[in-house]
Amino acid sequence: MKDNIENIFEQLENQFDIEEPTIGHFNRFESKLNAKKEAPKSKVKLYSLISVAASIILLVGIWIGGNISNSKGVELAQISNEMEETQSYFVSTIEKELETIELERNTDNEQLINDALHQLNKLETQYQALTFELKESTEDKRIIYAMISNFQQRIELLQTLLQQIENVKQLKQQNNEIYV
Repeated sequence: MKDNIENIFEQLENQFDIEEPTIGHFNRFESKLNAKKEAPKSKVKLYSLISVAASIILLVGIWIGGNISNSKGVELAQISNEMEETQSYFVSTIEKELETIELERNTDNEQLINDALHQLNKLETQYQALTFELKESTEDKRIIYAMISNFQQRIELLQTLLQQIENVKQLKQQNNEIYV
């Protein structure tokens, strides 16, 4: 085995690079090493910038969330005890009417109920706009009257719907009696 290694070195003789590097080679090599050491610092800077940006986004999100919660209007119940009773009466009446309507729902009156509920949603949207107006001016009686009127319109709409459902039932019953 020794002979093989000696033969290899003899064959490679004068092929080894034994020359000294050119002037400035060590300085260039050292600057390249330093440049590689600085690269992680730029990554650290990037991470710190990202964390600062994330913190700013979080703070803006909290600020916007706080403004959204403050963007609620004022309900009648927040004006006075009498208005709280009034709102409670209207809300409970509307809920009872809606329960009755849901019990009467069937394929014959489905479209009629859906149309009325769509109108009811429009009135609810108008009411929400009134709550914002009331927040701006709690002393304006016209807004309070408009809110009460909105509740009354919703109750009238639901009562009219119940009457129409009853009419549909009677018509269906009459048609069944004729064909029997």
